[in-house]
Amino acid sequence: MRLHNKVAIVTGGGSGFGAGIVKKFSEEGAKVIVADINISGANEIAKSFEGFPVEVDVSNSESFKNMVNKTLGHFERIDIIVNNAGITHLPKKMEEVQESDFDKIFAVNSKSVFFSAKYLVPVMTGGQGGVILNVASTAGISPRPHLSWYNASKGWMISATKAMAVELAPKNVRVNAIAPVAGETPLLKSFLGEDTPERRKQFLATIPIGRFSTPQDMGNAACFLCSDEASMITGAILEVDGGRCI
Repeated sequence: MRLHNKVAIVTGGGSGFGAGIVKKFSEEGAKVIVADINISGANEIAKSFEGFPVEVDVSNSESFKNMVNKTLGHFERIDIIVNNAGITHLPKKMEEVQESDFDKIFAVNSKSVFFSAKYLVPVMTGGQGGVILNVASTAGISPRPHLSWYNASKGWMISATKAMAVELAPKNVRVNAIAPVAGETPLLKSFLGEDTPERRKQFLATIPIGRFSTPQDMGNAACFLCSDEASMITGAILEVDGGRCI
């Protein structure tokens, strides 16, 4: 019960890594807001793990603010947010990515972190403090060709995590990130370009441990960083990648 009675928002909580984080947080005693643009997925996960579903577009200021207000209206405080919602573009040359895709990637992957600061930092600093956990990627540490703008968005998130950590540490708000390698999530097909046994074999060959990240891996890492056991850790980027970035 490492998160007993903590109120935690998990964006993108309706599937993939987010669902794994919701499951672990719930098992550890947290009251979890399952926030997702796919409300049917959020409802399903919330029902399975006694969460509170909220529909949100994390790239939209009013939608993000509404999520925060709904959470406060229901639980009266927010202790943790996991900025997990993210998107990518299909593998292609950087100059061939459409401007609209670039804008959407940075709105979801980067602007959402800005909104968490804008709308949640005042709540956390006005109370007992809190934890912000950003779900970055090995792509932001060791970029691969043909995913350039996704790589850049996750690199931005890593820099933002460190900047936020330095500024917010005196206010009792810790900010960390986890950097997973690709996993069995809805984004896997987009990363690979084509989900075939051959593509999987090629990708797995770059991971020393020899497997993809799982939602359970993400849940375990997120739980530790958001718990009091990690009270001396802020500004850290925890690679949950089976050794890929070595």
